[in-house]
Amino acid sequence: MLLEYFQMIDRVEAVDLDAKTLKARSVVPSQSPVFEGHFPGMPLVPGVLLIETMAQASGFLVLAASNFAAMPFLMSVDGAKMRTFVEPDAVLDIEVFLEHEGSGYAVTKAKITSAGKKVCDAQLKLRTMPFAEVPLADIVRKRAVEVGLMDALGPR
Repeated sequence: MLLEYFQMIDRVEAVDLDAKTLKARSVVPSQSPVFEGHFPGMPLVPGVLLIETMAQASGFLVLAASNFAAMPFLMSVDGAKMRTFVEPDAVLDIEVFLEHEGSGYAVTKAKITSAGKKVCDAQLKLRTMPFAEVPLADIVRKRAVEVGLMDALGPR
């Protein structure tokens, strides 16, 4: 996890397109400029970055489910609940379920746990735009390879 670069997912552990699920993992860095202000003497991962982590995992699932046809963008967050603090060196397990995908939109339910303890959860809505309209396909595919999404999908 590179908080300051918004690279929140370290590894996609599993994808099950039949069950519409994705599991990912991230390790919070021990040091980050983010912690200098949040908070001095008590470093905590900001809640918005936990939401971003769930959004990125959701995006990887939408990419896999759509066979990389469109770029997902976070549109709204509903019912978000932060349940505990996340400190440096925490191992985060992220789980996402795809509730709906189509007509240019996707809806997921996502949650993060750490050491078996609930960290946060939310319903996320994403707008999907064809890569022909958004010049990000190469960057997104490269990142998908880096985090192991392609390996998790297996031969296609």
